[in-house]
Amino acid sequence: MKTLVVLLLCSLAVICLTSVAATDVQPASDHPSQDGLFAEREQASSVVRQKRAAGQLSLTQLESLREVCEANLACEDMMDTEGIIAAYTAYYGPIPY
Repeated sequence: MKTLVVLLLCSLAVICLTSVAATDVQPASDHPSQDGLFAEREQASSVVRQKRAAGQLSLTQLESLREVCEANLACEDMMDTEGIIAAYTAYYGPIPY
């Protein structure tokens, strides 16, 4: 009996919530123009984080790349000859930061 009452109350709540949500929906023709969704390139570039060049990595970031590369002997050998940026990129792909 308790299960039936709980089930009935839950279904009543779902019906009420969906009927309220359905009345709040406006037809597509009543929506204002979607110009607010788009931004100018200059404004967007100031908001979105730009990828930094390899020379702009901090010492901490370079050390973390070095630690990852030292786990692989081939990467470590390449790191000694070509540099950490080239070795990491060759074995692990683009630098994540």
